[in-house]
Amino acid sequence: MEFLLFLIFFIILVVKSVDCGNQFSRDDFPADFVFGSGTSAYQVEGAAAEDGRTPSIWDTFAHSGITHGANGDVACDHYHKYKEDVQLMVDTGLEAYRFSISWSRLIPNGRGPVNPKGLQYYNNLINELISHEIQPHVTLHHSDLPQALEDEYGGWLNRKIVKDFTAYADVCFRNFGDRVSYWTTVNEANVFVLGGYDIGFLPPARCSFPFGVNCSRGNSSSEPYIVAHHILLAHAAAARLYNKKYKEKQHGFLGLNLFAYWFVPFRNTTEDAIATKRANDFYLGWFLNPLVSGEYPITMKKNAGSRMPDFTNLESKQIKGSFDFLGVNFYNTLYVKDNSDSLKKEHRDVDADMAVELIPMLDNSSTVEFPVTPWGLQGVLEYFKQVYGNPPVYIHENGQRMQRNSTLEDWPRVMSLSGYIEGLLHSLRNGSNVRGYFTWSFLDLFEMLDGYESSYGLYYIDLDDPDLVRHPKLSAKWYTQFLKGKRNISDGIIELDKNLSAFSTAHFFQ
Repeated sequence: MEFLLFLIFFIILVVKSVDCGNQFSRDDFPADFVFGSGTSAYQVEGAAAEDGRTPSIWDTFAHSGITHGANGDVACDHYHKYKEDVQLMVDTGLEAYRFSISWSRLIPNGRGPVNPKGLQYYNNLINELISHEIQPHVTLHHSDLPQALEDEYGGWLNRKIVKDFTAYADVCFRNFGDRVSYWTTVNEANVFVLGGYDIGFLPPARCSFPFGVNCSRGNSSSEPYIVAHHILLAHAAAARLYNKKYKEKQHGFLGLNLFAYWFVPFRNTTEDAIATKRANDFYLGWFLNPLVSGEYPITMKKNAGSRMPDFTNLESKQIKGSFDFLGVNFYNTLYVKDNSDSLKKEHRDVDADMAVELIPMLDNSSTVEFPVTPWGLQGVLEYFKQVYGNPPVYIHENGQRMQRNSTLEDWPRVMSLSGYIEGLLHSLRNGSNVRGYFTWSFLDLFEMLDGYESSYGLYYIDLDDPDLVRHPKLSAKWYTQFLKGKRNISDGIIELDKNLSAFSTAHFFQ
């Protein structure tokens, strides 16, 4: 009943927000609200075996053939073309760039000596950004744990990872913190755990029958809970280190990133409303409850039982409040249907413990993967405000998946961009503490799930071109016009492409 009342309250807010109209620009947002775009190390850098870098679990995963036979060995060659790419960011009008540091490029063995070439590269990239007044937002772990640590002791499954991650974070804070003010410890902590250790479709591809997909090792019933526990402990240790050793001088901020759906009850029933609350607890509360209150959600502890680790009193105190902001990746809205019967199974994974059926919302258009639901993003932000005290939030990823091809008129991506940015404006006006927005992604890069079959980028790269020239799509041009203060969306698009009236969705699949 409590969650039903929240949904009714949220629907009222959405209806009220429609009155704001559909003309908006960068100038409608606060001056300190930041707009940018993002990538991650393995997806763009390339140079996978150059200058001392060693493999990560993502290298191993990609070279297993899972991602359509593709890998990130070359990717966008950002490692060699970073100056060109930063200039492209300037031309686009980006105010910030979100990227990740490759742990195995900086510290090849996962611990111990720092690689001078890796240190030089990230110093060069950060300096290039700063010299063009682009704010660096850095992620420390983006699904790419050094393979050396995975081989030595099981990586995130072993509590030893807390010490090694903290030491790695210390190297980054010490060497880059005088210019980097925004640090994210782990990207999509919840998806990394579920995809990597329950279902097994993400690195390090651990799972067990009958829950996972083609895994040769793992335990889907217990490992996700163990890994999540160690991620929270490692995050809190890095935050404690930063606050003790660097905060006073560097004045930076540290957060954790989560993947968020907006969940909607499939039926107008109490069972589905309760199931929706349960889905939020498992996807978001799993990490947010400890960060805000020091404890896991009651529902999770009840359903997972002894498989869920406990925090000591000291650990609970250390984790509680150990974040300055929350990073959110949002792409889609899902229906939730109760599936309490799954709790009757003797052997369960996280999905069975959650006891829900997730049903995708479908778009009638065949040109896009995700229906554009700005109200879903508004719902997530309102949920954070109502349930978790309205913490500072950065939308770290938001984008539209399309088939990768040479068509630069990515009209659906333009509509997605404009819709979600307008939705953010409504959330701000309704009191959300959202601080920034980053499109995913800056370039068409190596995607985790299907290699180079799909794209999210503002810029297209022909992989058959030895120079890997970047080509601006319509979405890049629209984003530039928006950042320059263009107010009328339609006028801006017409100005960008006089021939859009003849646009056909068939162009996307020629």
